[in-house]
Amino acid sequence: MDVPCVRVPPDEGEATRSRLADADLIDDEYEITVEDGCLYIPVVDEEAAATALKSTSEANHDLVPFDPPTRHTQTTPEDILGWEPSYERLGEAALLEEEDDERAAEIARAIVESDLPLETVLNKASKIKGETRVRDWDVLEGDGTTVVHREYGCTFELDLAAMYFSPRLATERHRVAEQVEPGEHAFDMFAGVGPFVIPFAKRGAECVGVDINEAAIEYLERNATTNGVADRVTAHCADVREIAPEYEGWADRIVMNLPHSADEFLESAVTIAGDSCTLHYYDIQHEDDPFGPGERAIREAAAPEYEVVVETRRTVRSYAPHELNVCLDVVLERRNS
Repeated sequence: MDVPCVRVPPDEGEATRSRLADADLIDDEYEITVEDGCLYIPVVDEEAAATALKSTSEANHDLVPFDPPTRHTQTTPEDILGWEPSYERLGEAALLEEEDDERAAEIARAIVESDLPLETVLNKASKIKGETRVRDWDVLEGDGTTVVHREYGCTFELDLAAMYFSPRLATERHRVAEQVEPGEHAFDMFAGVGPFVIPFAKRGAECVGVDINEAAIEYLERNATTNGVADRVTAHCADVREIAPEYEGWADRIVMNLPHSADEFLESAVTIAGDSCTLHYYDIQHEDDPFGPGERAIREAAAPEYEVVVETRRTVRSYAPHELNVCLDVVLERRNS
């Protein structure tokens, strides 16, 4: 069966494999294979792999369909169960969404008994709730809800029971991070544990991260230290509307990833924006007009002080039936007074 693979010359194979492994993109159900003088590295997400390798020096890589051998020495949960379970991987944890407790327990046992490097299994026990957007979890295997996640060369420790985090947005975060230049002033208005702030700082930006969740800010500061960027990261536990006046005119780049209610914070974003500022505005809207409401809200908040130029209208993912999670990359240019 053909699967997406990165094809590279053997002398570039280790650097490419390492880059893909850092982004957790290697499909460990298949062998890395040498054929016709090339190395084939199977990947779990073709688009994410292309993004991960885009800015590297591995100029000779290609993404191609290839039929690598299955790792017969690896026992998978499917081998144990006789059917394929559904779960999401986050670091060394498997995240389930099973309403049947017996079925969830059966899947959890199969996961830890398999050869996959997964030590913790958690089952979603509630919807996302509250101002800090956390949920309850049932710990089926492992010691708790704290996990370590690696993403495009960054390491994030987090407690899923105390803060919100989505590994599904890794490609989107990397897309934005690649735009950051050394010396920029970057401001994340809803920073969480730092999945935007940390890679921005690693690219040389001076960063401010704000979140109302005290636990998330503690982990953001810890992750800044772990990734060697504590000197370029300032963290605040507060409502960003209270912090904004302290950073008036400061930012070259602002991230607003609070898609259900980011429009309520646009006045603060305009306060924080410098003379020329790129705004990454995330929204959830009906598929009939996914970008219009956000664009209109930004233009209204920025007028008359700023000219608004929409550079990118991007659908990040489907969120619910007929609803899309989208991003507007917008440049705010201060008008001459």
